[in-house]
Amino acid sequence: MIKLIAGLGNPGPEYEHTRHNAGFWWVDEAARLLKVSLQMERSHFGLVARANVGGQSVWLVEPQTFMNLSGKSVGSLARFYKIAPEEVLVVHDELDLPPGEAKLKKGGGHAGHNGLRDIHAQIGADYWRLRIGIGHPGNKNDVANWVLKKPSPDDRIAIEQALERSLKALPQLIAGEMDKATALIHTSKPPRPKPPGPVPPQAGGASPAADKP
Repeated sequence: MIKLIAGLGNPGPEYEHTRHNAGFWWVDEAARLLKVSLQMERSHFGLVARANVGGQSVWLVEPQTFMNLSGKSVGSLARFYKIAPEEVLVVHDELDLPPGEAKLKKGGGHAGHNGLRDIHAQIGADYWRLRIGIGHPGNKNDVANWVLKKPSPDDRIAIEQALERSLKALPQLIAGEMDKATALIHTSKPPRPKPPGPVPPQAGGASPAADKP
């Protein structure tokens, strides 16, 4: 079972709509679905809410420490409520996935993500991650600027579609049914088909069969 869900981002209106805040966007919507309100808890360095799911407490948090110190908040909550790393889900932006994709994984490296790097330092690496694709600028020297800018309108729509799809797996994530959650999260809609071109007449004047949906 997942007992702590942390969405990563940077606090403040200037960062609200930037790519680096995809984790905040996800947790905002999760809080709405769970009918709870995030409130500042200074002792845990973040916006925190407690939801009751099947008689169990599930904590949501958006660290307010800025991205590089995300582990301060996640580690504080995990230690205080005796939550093991494998009961933690961290939702974050992912450069190595295109907008519109989301992937669930457990453990592994931080791949240079400063929020994950700090969480590693606080609770180790054996936690779950929900990676929300934001795309890559193509040059590693542009990454810092890229993540702190707003996505294009098309990219924002694609990211929101990934958020919506992955949020449908929220009950399975909380229950620890990770195979079911993965099936929901990793299955994206097929690309919209192109309009059919003109069909050449068939021999004998027979009409082409209509495509079935």
